[in-house]
Amino acid sequence: MTIKCAIYTRKSTEHGLDMEFNSLQNQEEACKAYIASQSFNGWQYCKTYSDAAISGGTMERPALKQMLDDMARGLVNTVVVYKVDRLSRSILDFHKMMQYFNKYNANFVSTTQSFDTSTSMGKLTLNMLLSFAQFEREVSSERVRDKIRASKAKGIWMGGMPRLGYDVVDKKLIVNPAEAEQVRQLFEKYLELQSVNDLTQWAESNGIRAKAWTTAKGVQRGGKPITPNSMHKILRDKIYIGMIENKVSNNVARGEHQAIVSPEVFQRVQDALRANSNNTSHRRRSPNLLSRKLYNDKGVRFTNQHACPKDKVGPYYYATRGFYLPAAQVDEIAMSVVAEFLDSDMRVLPQNVVMALKRIVWEDLSYLQRRELVRVMIERATYSQGQLIFYININPQLYNSFLSTYHINHNNSPMEYTANGDNVTIVRPVVLRRYANTRFGGGRNGTLSITENNHLILKAFATAWRYRELYERDGDIHRIFQEEHTSPRQFYRHLDIAYMNPDKVNEILSGKAHINVNDLFQIARDNQLY
Repeated sequence: MTIKCAIYTRKSTEHGLDMEFNSLQNQEEACKAYIASQSFNGWQYCKTYSDAAISGGTMERPALKQMLDDMARGLVNTVVVYKVDRLSRSILDFHKMMQYFNKYNANFVSTTQSFDTSTSMGKLTLNMLLSFAQFEREVSSERVRDKIRASKAKGIWMGGMPRLGYDVVDKKLIVNPAEAEQVRQLFEKYLELQSVNDLTQWAESNGIRAKAWTTAKGVQRGGKPITPNSMHKILRDKIYIGMIENKVSNNVARGEHQAIVSPEVFQRVQDALRANSNNTSHRRRSPNLLSRKLYNDKGVRFTNQHACPKDKVGPYYYATRGFYLPAAQVDEIAMSVVAEFLDSDMRVLPQNVVMALKRIVWEDLSYLQRRELVRVMIERATYSQGQLIFYININPQLYNSFLSTYHINHNNSPMEYTANGDNVTIVRPVVLRRYANTRFGGGRNGTLSITENNHLILKAFATAWRYRELYERDGDIHRIFQEEHTSPRQFYRHLDIAYMNPDKVNEILSGKAHINVNDLFQIARDNQLY
């Protein structure tokens, strides 16, 4: 029997790809040699799929998608990689791919890491390798973020989309005199018109467009008419007064570039924006996003309830005595559902509905516009055991005020939902947990998305395996308590996880059971290896 083998190679960055013999070629040669060594088993090389300069933490990889499509058509029986992390650095994505492989009876082989996934211990080994691969990716990301944060604190521009009024020369912002004059006109004109929409129309009629530039790969970008949301960003951008802003830490530093708007004019514009209620200062006064729309599975509507001042964590949704859903987390899940739905393929929806919804560009909407869109789009939401069910109204006439004039959303990601007339039903699994510290609401429930919960589960496993390694290496538990800054109770609870039955470990890490961290400790105690 002939086994059709495909090779998958990947590199996260462009560094070194221009070399005569690069990493991708090295991976391919090693995999081809391995396939040749298995020729007596009927292995036959068929094709190589390569993704260059793409992170292993995402599934949005062209070659990977093509390989999975070919697998579905029976063109690939076995996937050969140099190392596991070449296929994925996300344990959740990897398990999804393994389920896809199993669906089409395809196998997976790593040439440099020997393990047998047909056994429980092999599956545990694979999960551990993937956990460390994901950990390495997250640590690298933290290093990059720290570098960007430190550079911005020194006023260094860290790249990104160039601003109208500046050109990028040797990775620095240099004033473009013609565009700088246009920016100054926009600020002065807003003080006269007192309306962002009117200013947007004035800019278009006077030939002022968004910044046009050429990327490093030679692709032409920008140059389109300025949208109202983009105009908001221009009027609020501190870069025009010579400052560099870190929006994550809310720190502002004097930049290396030259200002093109005076601080006095900039401040007058900010005051006018606040007076016209076109900024985000009303967030804290905004009601819960799903107010009067959220019900439990018995049809009882949740009401808004703020925590008492001592807790300082409210507000909450409240339906029955003793049961609360934290509004901030539920509202965040609702917004992510709407954003994901707008980026979905919408293949089963009527064409007129698709044409309207694809003209809603989530990235172009301000925070308040996004909240208003979610309020309009989500007709009703229901919390049932372990899940939130959203009922989306897809009547295109409701969204006229959100449609973009110039942009179209070209994303077509797959998404599971059920269409029924003018409604779409989307189910989002969630996990409830109780806060361990009473200062977080005195035992009230917290709501986590499955992704957030999986991160906590993975962190618990990583801590458990580290404690086991330290324990088996020297056995001095008192020194471990001091070095790890942990209590005996926490140490032994995590050690229970480390010595849990491998079958139960595989069941948890494969995502077959959605449990919270407290459940994990209880399961570990009841399913010991010895």
